[in-house]
Amino acid sequence: MRILRWLVVLGLIAAGGVYVMARPQPLAATAVANLTGDAAKGELVFWAAGCASCHMAEGAKGEAQLVLSGGQRFPSDFGTFVAPNISQDPEHGIGAWSLLDLANALKRGVSPEGEHYYPALPYASYAKMQMQDVADLYAFLKTLPADPTPSQPHELAFPFSLRETVGVWKLMFLSEDWALPGNLTPTAARGRYIAEALAHCGECHTPRNLVGGLDTARWLGGAPNPSGQGRIPNITPGKLGWSAGDIVQYLTTGFTPDYDSVGGHMAHVVENMARLPESDRVAVAEYLLAVPNVE
Repeated sequence: MRILRWLVVLGLIAAGGVYVMARPQPLAATAVANLTGDAAKGELVFWAAGCASCHMAEGAKGEAQLVLSGGQRFPSDFGTFVAPNISQDPEHGIGAWSLLDLANALKRGVSPEGEHYYPALPYASYAKMQMQDVADLYAFLKTLPADPTPSQPHELAFPFSLRETVGVWKLMFLSEDWALPGNLTPTAARGRYIAEALAHCGECHTPRNLVGGLDTARWLGGAPNPSGQGRIPNITPGKLGWSAGDIVQYLTTGFTPDYDSVGGHMAHVVENMARLPESDRVAVAEYLLAVPNVE
């Protein structure tokens, strides 16, 4: 009985330790001290990061893509996530957020109320964002319209409906380490930053384990489509088989070397990439050609 009591005590201590470590860990206020954003630069961050692709209304076109009223549905193995309103409406959107609030959401997955966000917001990638880019993005978001559409709740089954479980997930998978480590050329390093941090390519193109963490050993090696329809392709060099010029052309026009055209959600990615300077698309191409092959 004494051994059993000690096991119970040790179990409670371990559980308490995990609870403490898994609590939301917001940034210190000093993280954004003295930062001033540039809205023009922030617009490029906005498109590279795909903000409108997820947070615009379903089927929005043209200028309507800048009305970030949310509502798009994203199925997954854990339930359906519904993109929230991130317009400048102070009640239903993020119009009342500070720069620190935005930085906490993007880099730590923590809400202004101090709760965990689900990693459907790809903060596991955005964690690598430079703080100046966050400030520039904040400045650009402030120029966008407000929309009063209320955000809809996610549709998740127990236990995934418990946000407390996200803290444990973060302990395992939230990191600022690069998936492709090491020294790269300046151009490839820029491409790594765009692909891994901003455009979060790995979130779709990399397979996940049973608890939803990215299998970085198979980085960009393709994955089942969360919708259950088809498969997201392997885009490592040996499987893709494209030249740097092919990749740049695809990210500019949406046409493959075989004159097929982009479709699905990737069409939004191409639209976003086409808004960036060509040098950024060249950088992404050089980065992709440096990624190890996955069979």
